[in-house]
Amino acid sequence: MDQVTQLGQRRTSVDDIFDYLQDEILSLRLRPGDKISEAEIAARFGVSRQPVRDAFSRLANLDLLLIRPQRATEVRRFSAREVRKSRFVRAAVEREVLRRAADLCDAEGAAMLDARLAEQARIIEERDFDAFVALDYAFHKTLCDIAEADFVFDVIQAEKAKVDRLCMLSLAKEDRMPELVRDHEAIAEAVKARDPDRAIEIGMLHLGRLDETIEHITTTNANYFEPEDD
Repeated sequence: MDQVTQLGQRRTSVDDIFDYLQDEILSLRLRPGDKISEAEIAARFGVSRQPVRDAFSRLANLDLLLIRPQRATEVRRFSAREVRKSRFVRAAVEREVLRRAADLCDAEGAAMLDARLAEQARIIEERDFDAFVALDYAFHKTLCDIAEADFVFDVIQAEKAKVDRLCMLSLAKEDRMPELVRDHEAIAEAVKARDPDRAIEIGMLHLGRLDETIEHITTTNANYFEPEDD
């Protein structure tokens, strides 16, 4: 049984290529619309083209790559419609998570939130944008755990991933990280005070921080977005 477990956990070249490209895309080292060469990636990793195709397919399923037959693969541009849809779904789910978290938060839950906030305070001092993205996920997962709805985090994670690149643009261009951490602190205080209305109010304000960024990027970098149907 141990041998089966080890085999199941063994990484493949597809995993390595997928992780590398996902990080390049989410960190914006590869920008929306950038072309990606299957041959160049294969040469970089010293593999045949098949593992690259498999990694490309996984990234395309996450809406991070656009694969077109007989044409260059490119980093997928943002879809304004999909961003609106994703944010609507996430807001609906987060409302219920915050309500339940505020109703159920106990001393253990409060300690978990304090630990997440301490981690964020540290990376604020270090100005580590990449680390903030991971800790942002951890904070929202903690809220799900406190709400006894850990299964919901899969939904939040999936919807959040769709706009992570926009969030990175916000952090990199506007240095909004301290503001977002202050939001987390206010959400945590409301949850610990068992005030669901206040927690939801701040939570929706927190999610709405991206509106200004989307509007700004749409205006200044229209080429980052797919054209909308009339």
